[in-house]
Amino acid sequence: MPVHAIRWPEGKRFAFTIFDDTDRTNLERGPDVYALLRDLGMRTTKSVWPIRGQGDAPIGGATCEDQAYLEWALGLQRDGFEIAFHNAAPASSPRREVERGLEVFRNQFGAYPKVHTNHGANLDALYWGAARLTGPQRWVYERVIGHRRKGRDAGTDPDSVYFWGDLAQAHITYVRNFVYHDIDTLACCPFMPYHDPARPFVNFWFASSEGADRPAFCRTIREENQDRLEEAGGACIMYTHFGVPDFRDGKRLHPRFVELMTRLAEKGGWFVPVGELLDHLRTQRGDPVLTPASRRMLERRWLLERLVRARRRP
Repeated sequence: MPVHAIRWPEGKRFAFTIFDDTDRTNLERGPDVYALLRDLGMRTTKSVWPIRGQGDAPIGGATCEDQAYLEWALGLQRDGFEIAFHNAAPASSPRREVERGLEVFRNQFGAYPKVHTNHGANLDALYWGAARLTGPQRWVYERVIGHRRKGRDAGTDPDSVYFWGDLAQAHITYVRNFVYHDIDTLACCPFMPYHDPARPFVNFWFASSEGADRPAFCRTIREENQDRLEEAGGACIMYTHFGVPDFRDGKRLHPRFVELMTRLAEKGGWFVPVGELLDHLRTQRGDPVLTPASRRMLERRWLLERLVRARRRP
């Protein structure tokens, strides 16, 4: 089914949501953003680390072992936000810790997580680094971009102590893969959510639109892009880290971020969590299985964007 043929519920013209990687989030950086989203009538997806884990975490943040933080996350869930998985802990976790993290999540939030995204620094990531790519795309990535990311996909290596691919297959429905710079995620990845037979431990993959920090987020959702998303009848799943400091201007949220989000909310799109949006796409189109040609298209577009970005860096 073409992207423009997707029928959104309630007569809405487009869909918009956010997956918030929990990096650096705590009770000082997080509640303000979600208060804004709630007031705007948006319901999105916030990931958590259910356990503190072992070892050093290059990029940390609060975990659900902090009782006050857990209570805040449970309050978000009661308000209609989706709680998702960002690996078991901020540090690399061997299988026994991942298994414990999944059970803790289930006990805390009432079910296993529907949606997961890899915490990029962790060795227990699923099909990460060069494992996201095939053929010549993988060769280019390994030599130009990913030479320092070796071993970041041990979560799907049955010979590794970090293996938990079978647990992901059993308990998790959706996993994020490629992130693109266009606001219309569905136009960039028209097959999502899709199954990739070459990566069998993930049931369904989805893509996202770039918004890792506040400048990138605001570039992607700037006014002309909002209008284009609405006109196309598309869907945007923003990737971000609401815990990074630059979403704030002193003690308040950055005014440009508030301005753009308020404008977007007034358009009356379908503002639901990631899992609900992806479930709806499956009801509309079934469960696409990625073909080799479609895989090459997704990989080449993502790799080209990464190469362009790498050349622009000092």
